[in-house]
Amino acid sequence: MLAWKIGGDQGEGIDSTGDVLARVANHMGYYVYGYKHFSSRIKGGHTNYKVRIATTRVEATTRHTDILVALNQETIHRNFHELENGLLLADSAFKPVLPESASAHLLTLPLTEMAKSIGSVMMRNMVAVGASAALLQMPVAPFIDYVTAKFEKKGEAIVAANRKAVEIGYQRIVDEYAALLTFKLEEPVPGDRLVISGSDAIALGAIAGGCRLLCGYPITPATEIMESLAKWFPLVGGAVVQMEDELGSITAVIGAGFAGARAMTSTSGPGISLMQEAIGLASVTEIPAVIVDTQRGGPSTGMPTKQEQSDLLALLNGGHGDTLRVVLTPGSVEESFEDAAEAFNLAEQFQTPVLIATDLSLSLWQQSVERSRLKASAQPIRHSATFSQEDLLALGESAFQRYRLTDNGVSPRSLPGEINGQYLATGVEHGPSGKVSEDPVNRIQMMDKRLSKLEGIHQMRDGFKYEGPMEPVLILVGIGSTVGILREAATHLPAKVGVAWFRTLSPFPTERVQSVLAPARHILVVEQNALGQIRQLMTIHGIADSRFDSYLKYDGVPFLPEEVVDRATPLLNTLEVH
Repeated sequence: MLAWKIGGDQGEGIDSTGDVLARVANHMGYYVYGYKHFSSRIKGGHTNYKVRIATTRVEATTRHTDILVALNQETIHRNFHELENGLLLADSAFKPVLPESASAHLLTLPLTEMAKSIGSVMMRNMVAVGASAALLQMPVAPFIDYVTAKFEKKGEAIVAANRKAVEIGYQRIVDEYAALLTFKLEEPVPGDRLVISGSDAIALGAIAGGCRLLCGYPITPATEIMESLAKWFPLVGGAVVQMEDELGSITAVIGAGFAGARAMTSTSGPGISLMQEAIGLASVTEIPAVIVDTQRGGPSTGMPTKQEQSDLLALLNGGHGDTLRVVLTPGSVEESFEDAAEAFNLAEQFQTPVLIATDLSLSLWQQSVERSRLKASAQPIRHSATFSQEDLLALGESAFQRYRLTDNGVSPRSLPGEINGQYLATGVEHGPSGKVSEDPVNRIQMMDKRLSKLEGIHQMRDGFKYEGPMEPVLILVGIGSTVGILREAATHLPAKVGVAWFRTLSPFPTERVQSVLAPARHILVVEQNALGQIRQLMTIHGIADSRFDSYLKYDGVPFLPEEVVDRATPLLNTLEVH
């Protein structure tokens, strides 16, 4: 396994350079994971892109870097500490200086001048791609093939320039630094894999789940879901509508759900705050709606481009009054696809808003995923109890009761335009007919109906997953993107360590959590927020004792597997002693 990184000023094509390396490596048969550090601005400021390349699944970034490509001195200052006997390739144009404490070999190439010789300084990134391929001792041919396919629509001249940039970068490293080419990847593992982000997986899962409408307002880091669906929806007859704000977005989705369409919106923390009243409306009127929250650093504007998992309590309890929503928490790209599709089934079946809590790292970072895990056929569409026009006509003079009390709390609904149906859906408390009622008995019946109907979800999905030994000494508990980090950390810890993660936060899977955690001698809850929100939820539901400990991080930077290992090792040592 090797880790490569490139850094420079934001807006200089750093992302495209990393994407080329990741996609070519994936095509060759390697697993890749890409992590981007970027600022909350369009241009300027430091940015870097780190790609891990391996012959086994990778779900996290790492502390160590083997090869660093620096396009400015700031990149060296910010990242040299990650190199341990690694290679640092720098553009000689900025006269690079390696700090005395650095443990790396400095290689220089006139990347800017080489790009200009081809015709444009913009070719510097492609020169760096070729040089990086040589440093990794990867064949140049797959990179040539990739840029040929990527730029063929722009004409032969553009294709030829990019090919030449890759070739001269590659050859220059081979000619000048052959003695330093000590890094070499193992033989790749053939397979049918995609390089995909969690946002793309959610978009594909939404399509597989029958969604054909997204109403949203652009917001970092959720906008990629809108952009992906804008590309793919025309293929299936769907549409993306950019609304005037988040309030318009959620109310349009509720209107579409009322009409019988499968619709969604995607947003981040500030948008969720604005949507809370309307989410309550969907809950009390029992209208399906799917909302994706790609969490970022808060509160308020906070840190829009930084990782955090601090919206959990808001997703569960942010609205006024006693409302119960379904909250799904995928822990991988594959689970993002599965939960996006399942969200529409649950929303329709239980006639309720369903929120998907993902996070910036899970949503934005690209990684290799087996194509077979993203098949629509594995996510069958289930429809709810809906009265057809024939059913309604058969009622005759009997009034259709939209909110009829039932054993499972779910009342069959009609759709607008059907004769003998019911179209009243008010946010004011109402009786079985939908008409306003403040009768105390009715109030209790309607509240109980709404709050109890989601219990059926526990029989439909495993809300708390576990991987590891039957009798673990330590269980690492996480959520979202942290799950992949915990999995990797566990491989560097003794065999008595297991990993558990939430797939559902609401309704809370209390019995399942208690069952999974019962054998453990100690539990470490790892989450990216300052208040320990997952730990709070576990305590509220009676899952708390002296075995529990928290590991919190809220600096905007994702956990590293090494950090979890460092935190868990003393706990294990103490447990072994006693």
